[in-house]
Amino acid sequence: MDSKKIIGRTEIIDLPELGLYDIEAKIDTGAETSVLHCEQMEVVNKKGHLYVIGHIRPNLESEKVLKLTFPVHRERTIKSSFGQSEIRYIFLTKIRMFNELYDIKLSFRDRSSMSYPMLLGRNFITRKFLVDVSKKNLASNLI
Repeated sequence: MDSKKIIGRTEIIDLPELGLYDIEAKIDTGAETSVLHCEQMEVVNKKGHLYVIGHIRPNLESEKVLKLTFPVHRERTIKSSFGQSEIRYIFLTKIRMFNELYDIKLSFRDRSSMSYPMLLGRNFITRKFLVDVSKKNLASNLI
């Protein structure tokens, strides 16, 4: 059996390709996909290819808003815990945990009413990590 790293119920992660660092992420084994907060999201078609554009504030104290564009990897219908369905546009990027880079499939969504700006779902967690819900921030990117 491959040894899996242990993560807590929350983690501080980096998304270097997005220029985002020290993001608080909630680990949610009940959620299938991972999602990142954005203030506004749009999908555009350029020459027959879909792109998702997210407007993200790197931190709440800043007025600066980043406009990030990624090719859509796939469209996925997600059903919330309330039974509502919505289409999510999944894109590929990198996440840094334990000072290592991992591939991650992400979508943008307004999470302003949530406690954490990011949710790490089981598609990312599976085969890489075990979750110890009694702990927090085990994967901090210490140098």
